[in-house]
Order: sequence, then C-alpha cells, then structure tokens
Amino acid sequence: MQFESIKVFCDVARQRSFSSAAAANGISQSAVSQIVNQLEKRLGVLLVDRSRRPLQLTRQGQAYYDGCRKLVDEYQAVEDSVRNLGERITGTVHVAAIYSVGLRDMSQYVQRFATQHPEARVEIEYLHPDRVVGKALDGTADFGLVSFPQRTRKLTALAWREEEMVLACPPAHPFVARRKVRVGALAGQKYVGFDRDLLIRKKVDRFLRSHGAQVDVVLEFDNIENIKDAIEIGAGVALLPLPALKREIEAGTLAAVPLGDGRLSRPLGIIHRRAPELGASARAFIELLRQPDDPDSGEGPVAGIFAGGTHAGAPDSKGGK
Repeated sequence: MQFESIKVFCDVARQRSFSSAAAANGISQSAVSQIVNQLEKRLGVLLVDRSRRPLQLTRQGQAYYDGCRKLVDEYQAVEDSVRNLGERITGTVHVAAIYSVGLRDMSQYVQRFATQHPEARVEIEYLHPDRVVGKALDGTADFGLVSFPQRTRKLTALAWREEEMVLACPPAHPFVARRKVRVGALAGQKYVGFDRDLLIRKKVDRFLRSHGAQVDVVLEFDNIENIKDAIEIGAGVALLPLPALKREIEAGTLAAVPLGDGRLSRPLGIIHRRAPELGASARAFIELLRQPDDPDSGEGPVAGIFAGGTHAGAPDSKGGK
C-alpha cells in the first residue's frame, strides 16, 4: 500500500472531512473518497462512518488510524530532516493560535520568517483556546499559541512572553483622568468578562477577589475582540492585556489605565506534542518567535502603544491624575 494513501486516510481521520483532507493533499475530494474506499476494500472493514457529520471513525477505523499516524509522523520527520540538511528550511508550518495573539503582531513574525526562509511558509488559524489545544494534541497543527500554557503528559509548554494586564475603558470614563487606578476602586463597576470556563477568567476573578473588588459582570465573551467592542459602546470596563489594545488606543476608541496597587499579567506560551519531534521548519519558527524583541525596532508587542498624545498612565492636558 502506497504511503500517500495512508497519509490521506490519516488526514481524513484528523480533520473529519474528505474536503479538508483533499485540500491538504492537493487532490480532489473524489480522489480522497476513492482512496478510502480502496483501503476499506483491501482491509474488508468499514473505516469511516459517512452517515454522521462531522465524519466519525468506526472502531476499526480508529484502530487503523492509531497505528498509521505513528508511521506517517515518523516518515514525515525523516523527510523533513533530509530536506533541511545544511540549514535548508522548507515546507509549511501549521500554527493554531488564540484570537487575541494578534493578527498584526503575528504577520510581522511571518514576514520575517519568509525573508529568512523563502522556501518555507506559515499558516496560522485563529481559534477558541480549547480548539488550539486540540489541534496541538492531534497533530493538525505543528504547535499552538495559548495563554496560561500548561504542560501535560502529551504536551510540552514553552514560555513565550508576558503581557501586562491593564484596565480597558471608554476614553470618557472617569478612570482615564487618573495616573493609575487602585484595584479596589473597581468594586461595583459594570464589568465585561471572559466566559467562566476560560482559565483567564478564573485568574482575573481570583485577582479581583484578593483585592476586595466585587465587580458587576454584565456581559461575558470567549474572546478579547468582543470584549473590546462591548467596552467601546460603554457596556463596562475590563482587565485586558495591554498589547491587545494597541490598535484601539492609537485610534482613540479605548483607553488603558495601569493598575496602581497590584500586578496582573497574562503569560503566553507555545504548546506542542511531546512526540513525534517537531520538524525543522516548525522549530525554526518557534526560535524566531522566542527571540528577544529589538527595543529600537518598534516591533515589540508593547512598543509605541503610549507614543504621543494624552493617554492613561500620564497626566492629561489639565494636569490631572
């Protein structure tokens, strides 16, 4: 049996879709269906339950996939190592990232990687945190970018960067006139929070409780973009990572006020499967991500956020704090 057919089946199993497997292998959906049919005919068993959406593996299909994916991963690792002999980096790096990592921020890394390694490319998919972890686990992404990364028996977690959390509020909010805001002053404020099942929500709630600040949670979302939209229309305030507010601060649609009597940060990290070993291209992109930012380049995650004009963290034009 040709290796390509086994790989196609593994892509169907991972992505639960004939069309997605077809796109990943540069062939038609009909060709994928024929490959799976031929495998089933040769083995004499049904591998895929086509009556369900998304597609599900049968018991025999799951057993076949569990065995074949190890062969595919090991074979691709061998091919990557051969291709990349002599520091030649090729192929596609598949990255899954939480929404708030930032498209503009990541595009700078992708452009730098393309300049350094013109034969390689990076594809980034922005997803809910649970789906990022899932893609890192099942191998459909080389690695994931998440907040509060956690090591597990199957996943390795690498530190990436720390992001200061600040109070995000509308520009006309009374807190904006202050140099800093005490955490306790948030008590009773209308607050826009993350969904309760997200780890960042649990961390923020614990931080607020430790400072005796019981806020009035009026809305909850699973991503920072929706939280920022709610703050812009005056629904409330929120503790958010400073780099995620860069665009809104520059546009004057949101303000950020530093915390005066407590520090809360959001760690971002890189997660990937412990086995098989990452390919050379994925390792090269991770190395680029983890390089210290050049303080003179203006390209760091926080660089220039408060550049020019009146802003939270400095006296306003009337000298207020």
